[in-house]
Amino acid sequence: MLSSSKIRVTLFDLATSLSDVTDLVNPALDDHHKRVAYIAYSLAQEMGLSKKACNDILMAGMLHDIGALSIKEKMKALSFETTASHRHGEAGGFLLKTFAPLAEIGKVISCHHVPWANGAGKQHNGRAVPVASHILHLADRVAVLLKKTKNYFGHSNEVARKIKAQSGEMFMPEAVDAFLALSRKSYFWLDLTSRSLAVMLRRKARVKTVDLDLDGIISLAQVFSRVIDFRSPFTATHSSGVATIAEAMADAIGYSENECAMMKIAGYIHDLGKLAVPTELLEKPAPLTRLEANIVRSHPFYTYRALEHIEDFSTIIKWGAFHHETPKGGGYPFNIGRDELPLGSRVVAVADVFTAITEDRPYRKGMDADQAKSVLRGMASDDQLDPKITALLIHNYEEMNSLREKVQSDLTGVYTEMHNHLDSIYAVNHPN
Repeated sequence: MLSSSKIRVTLFDLATSLSDVTDLVNPALDDHHKRVAYIAYSLAQEMGLSKKACNDILMAGMLHDIGALSIKEKMKALSFETTASHRHGEAGGFLLKTFAPLAEIGKVISCHHVPWANGAGKQHNGRAVPVASHILHLADRVAVLLKKTKNYFGHSNEVARKIKAQSGEMFMPEAVDAFLALSRKSYFWLDLTSRSLAVMLRRKARVKTVDLDLDGIISLAQVFSRVIDFRSPFTATHSSGVATIAEAMADAIGYSENECAMMKIAGYIHDLGKLAVPTELLEKPAPLTRLEANIVRSHPFYTYRALEHIEDFSTIIKWGAFHHETPKGGGYPFNIGRDELPLGSRVVAVADVFTAITEDRPYRKGMDADQAKSVLRGMASDDQLDPKITALLIHNYEEMNSLREKVQSDLTGVYTEMHNHLDSIYAVNHPN
């Protein structure tokens, strides 16, 4: 439980949580974000940038591919010569702009695939490109070159040669000079092979800790939910619906104002672990194989593991991550018994099922009231959902459904705005 209306969070820890989960989606991404962060931070130091600038670049490295919303986009970004990567950078900036502590970092991420182009890359789509974006671009491409080998030190000369060949064209010359200086230092390459890279990054950087009130935590949780849900039109507004219903149900039960806010946060983050699940599985029109089903069913586990190190989040994490546990036991992934399953987790579970069956998806309309109530009653009678909480939702069905429809309609507008923005950027960079 939150002991007060504020918590202290380390932005580095939050970034690590997101990057760790997203890197799980494909072995080729293993520690990619951490390596980019280390290289970018080292370049910034070598170039004599301020401590704040170095720290911001480190954070940008940890989050730089947050807008790559599918495996296809992620893997395309791992091609050294890629020319179609602006979209995921812009998406990352769009997703972060609503959370003030990361908004400036979002601007760096937006432009991290802009080539230097003999100085023309100082501007992009009518706005100035931060120097940090060009540093991040170079760091990302170095990490891409390294993904083909485990012997980084042994391939250092080859990597340096390829980077030097693109000085002025693809990369800012000052950043290239800094990289060439670093490339002559053995420790630079050896550090990149360390399994303790996150510990090393934390030690090198002046990690920023921020105090967030409940509104700030909700704003952060909204960013998390959009990173999760905007990967697919199938689920683009799902977490917002769950968060709204969970909060409203908590209020109906008699939770305090703080506890209701915590329930909303739990709803926003409940599917965070789906970042470790390929979008292609979430959207698969045919039945999942047993292996595929097990991959999808792993997502609550990754929700829990991604955030468990944030001490003040312990109650919220349990409420969110245990949403596929059942009152009768036998749920997944922790198989929590009846007596150990928190009431808050039961609320989120009911909110999740209600939202999933009533929201429209691209491949089907949501259930009408009679159908939805029948499904909910059936699951409650089988003890898959808490009977009392389910009965309370059904008693307030019209009010709950109106709340869900309103918040999901509003977020559909945000989702559409993002894609219209990305389409306009793509049109500028890929004219007919």
